[in-house]
Amino acid sequence: MMSTMNERPTATLLALDQIRFAYPDGSIGLDGCSLAIRRGSRNALLGANGSGKTTVFHHTNGLLRPQSGQIWYAGQAIDYSRSGLRRLRSKVGLVFQNPDHQIFSASVQEDVSFGPYNLGLDDATVRERVAASLLAVGMSGFADKAVHHLSFGQKKRVCIAGVLAMEPELLILDEPMAGLDYRMQEELLAVLDGLHARGITLLLATHDIDFAYRWADHIHLMRAGRCVASLDAPRLADYAGQLSALGLPLPAVIALQHGLMRRGLLAVEQRPRSCAELLTMLETARLGKGDGN
Repeated sequence: MMSTMNERPTATLLALDQIRFAYPDGSIGLDGCSLAIRRGSRNALLGANGSGKTTVFHHTNGLLRPQSGQIWYAGQAIDYSRSGLRRLRSKVGLVFQNPDHQIFSASVQEDVSFGPYNLGLDDATVRERVAASLLAVGMSGFADKAVHHLSFGQKKRVCIAGVLAMEPELLILDEPMAGLDYRMQEELLAVLDGLHARGITLLLATHDIDFAYRWADHIHLMRAGRCVASLDAPRLADYAGQLSALGLPLPAVIALQHGLMRRGLLAVEQRPRSCAELLTMLETARLGKGDGN
């Protein structure tokens, strides 16, 4: 088990080892949960409400402390002293599902600058970080805007900007697409892809199995306070039973893929992870047969 190791491989950025946590009312949040996040990867955490996803997130940056088990970050056990938690939270950024639970300043600029000032940074450095963070989320023109005038989607971006201003290595988002319409979801996805391209490791919770399949490098399945499976996203079709136990279907594109394979229209080794990718494969196959009509 992880707990017998003195250090983590450099490829593992965050590791939870047999974490147990119960809330004051006696309800179990985590029940021997083990989970590893690889540096530079995109990760989706799937599970029903109450499965422990948010509790995991609150442990990753020290908002909650495990009652047993160990959490490792970048090869070191988490230090729960005040200075240790400050260092951890400068590396692990958490974005809550509801932005109103995270934004508490009057203006966008004030809110985004709070974290860097709390690190003791000087004014010039804070201004640079705030400007860069707002640019990264497409909110540069909103620095002086009153927060209460923002849309729900804009508030989510401000929350992300506030975390980015801390220059984290790992960004964790609890249901980031919840409450957003299609256009706002696509805009937020572009932001996340841009952050990943900069080397930021991403971990998010979602109920959208189709999105998780096409976006994530790794998928982690939660049930009853435990991570019951961690897998490379292209292998998701092999976990139909585990998904069914979580009340989740296979992604729609997998059902289409299996139907086309049975008809000889798609090769076994072809595993499209989105309907757009599937259509491209079919069009390529059609053109390869010389059917240009």
